[in-house]
Amino acid sequence: MILPSHPNRELDPSSFSSFADRTVVIIPAYNEEACIESIVRRLQDRGFSYLRVIDNGSTDATARIARAAGAEVISDPQRGYGLACWLGGLNLPQGVEWLLYCNADASDDFEAYERFAQLASDYDLILGARTHAEDRLHMTIPQRFGNWLAPFLMTLIWGNSFSDLGPQRAIRVSAYQKIGMKDRGFGWTVEMQVRAVQEKLRIIEIPVRTFPRLAGVSKISGNLKGSLTAGVIILSTIAGLLFRSKKSIS
Repeated sequence: MILPSHPNRELDPSSFSSFADRTVVIIPAYNEEACIESIVRRLQDRGFSYLRVIDNGSTDATARIARAAGAEVISDPQRGYGLACWLGGLNLPQGVEWLLYCNADASDDFEAYERFAQLASDYDLILGARTHAEDRLHMTIPQRFGNWLAPFLMTLIWGNSFSDLGPQRAIRVSAYQKIGMKDRGFGWTVEMQVRAVQEKLRIIEIPVRTFPRLAGVSKISGNLKGSLTAGVIILSTIAGLLFRSKKSIS
């Protein structure tokens, strides 16, 4: 289910402040020295104080710049989007109730965080769905292909209809601990959504915009090889989750 762009009720500023105070923002970053300071500053301006930049094997000044901007930096030489997300969810500060995932390239819809806060009391997993046709032109071919393939297969197998695999999402810490994420690569978003369905979490999608990256180049190649790689990752992730679910039943 995708909620409409405009909520029916006004957001209480104190509710957003409470959400921000109880949220760790996880920002996987690989060679994003040109973008990372802007992301950290914009999140701070929104009221988020627990900012974790996961330096995913960068060879540039990403970690130094992020730390100077006021973010906590966790560095690991091994690359992997899922690995970075997993590292960001370890050793959480006391009182944290939400994990919010943010791109390091300034492509996220920062206006959507008010909607996230508004829905936090009613849902366990809030997904940003990139529904604007013109915005999809900013996405690489593998991203567009994956965003068609995975929701189609998830609907076919598990019956829950999704419209996107967008990285802009928030999950309640208790729900995150319940689903037990295993993936350490680009299957992370697929696994989270499937496991959320399997555990009967309260899930909602909201429309978000996606924008061209602030600087630098995409880490996902926009060619045929990239599309094939994305397809293999999605298929193997879904096959593994299906095998695990059947094994647990038997």
